[in-house]
Amino acid sequence: MSPPPAHLEGLVVASHGRHCVVESPGGERRICHPRGKKSQAVVGDRVLWQPAAPGQGRGQGDEGTIERVLERRNLLYRQDEVRTKSFAANLDQVLILIAAEPVFSESQLARALIAAEAAHITPLIALNKSDLVEPFARAWERLWPYRHMGGEQDTRHHYRVLPLSLTESGAVDRDVLMPLLAGKTTLVLGPSGSGKSTLVNLLVPGAAVQTGEISQALNSGRHTTTTTTLYWIDAQRTTALIDSPGFQEFGLRHIAPPDLARHMPDIAAHAGGCRFYNCTHLHEPGCAVMAQVREGRDAEAISPQRHRIYGELFAELSQSPY
Repeated sequence: MSPPPAHLEGLVVASHGRHCVVESPGGERRICHPRGKKSQAVVGDRVLWQPAAPGQGRGQGDEGTIERVLERRNLLYRQDEVRTKSFAANLDQVLILIAAEPVFSESQLARALIAAEAAHITPLIALNKSDLVEPFARAWERLWPYRHMGGEQDTRHHYRVLPLSLTESGAVDRDVLMPLLAGKTTLVLGPSGSGKSTLVNLLVPGAAVQTGEISQALNSGRHTTTTTTLYWIDAQRTTALIDSPGFQEFGLRHIAPPDLARHMPDIAAHAGGCRFYNCTHLHEPGCAVMAQVREGRDAEAISPQRHRIYGELFAELSQSPY
């Protein structure tokens, strides 16, 4: 009787349901299935996997089993009352792509930023469709607090906010984005209609073909949009872009209410100056955060809309058991 095959290390480059595509250090790929709940992997995970014995599995030995997920640097996920949805692991940054049209939800943007802050992942914000002059101007104005958060000088801004027009000036946008992505693993996150597919196809020629091949291999069929996929931008496989399904909801039930303020940089900058150590920053006297909530264009101030979002989230999270 021959011994079982040895465990091999690989990178999860696509996932659909419980099925994954694992890439070896040499670039070979095969479908793998988790051994159990503890071996359930997401895109970006480094895993130990084992090839199927010859004659076993649908692929007659060309599939495998994930035995263990190696330690993660981070994991970006969202959580609502019903379930937890993981986006990807071991990220260097997340590119949150929104558009002038359809009008983006600032609440959803704030939630994605909070999730990234909580996971210690650098976020970038990109506003697409600058060719739609009036809608873009309105959207760019709404992003004023994010464009100036942390100070008036570019080097002090907490968030980098990029204007894009992926369908009209793709080559220019590519030249702007590539230096920001080089050498990093970046998750593209955003609602449906923001232009994620256009962005991926711009940066990864042939991405549509790769997506079709992976979907066929995973038998995802018409559910292709639920597949998360990692693409290498360069031949050396040092720069990766991860495309994720669009979302309409972004639950933050994994964050405790007292921790919310420190994941919102404009509020965190003043929270330490409150009179009471357990200030909720909503109604207490001597609240340094409330003192900074005002209309105006002071980069150190907190916009009323940002504070309203904080209050809504605090109330929502306070209803969750911790």
